[in-house]
Amino acid sequence: MARTATAAAAPRAPRFLRAALLLLLLAAACRQAAAAPVVTELRCQCLQTVQGIHPKNIQSVQVTSPGSHCDQTEVIATLKNGQKVCLNPASPLVKKILNKMLNKASTN
Repeated sequence: MARTATAAAAPRAPRFLRAALLLLLLAAACRQAAAAPVVTELRCQCLQTVQGIHPKNIQSVQVTSPGSHCDQTEVIATLKNGQKVCLNPASPLVKKILNKMLNKASTN
């Protein structure tokens, strides 16, 4: 009788260890996933655009090409006061600003 009780308990121990190990791995994976940065750029960033802004107010410009996240070119200007503004890439003034900034960057 003692042998059958021990034999029945033996398969239980590996199952318990497997379950405990699986639980530990899941907890570690969840903690790792919680620390990973969340990607928020899965859609267009510019919902509204302005036709132009005075170039003296612009600190930097970021141009995002069309891709899987957005089907249009986006021009995001960071102003000297820290505000971000979406510019209309088809606007003649915006094209002029971009050309001026590209020429300025190529001469440096």
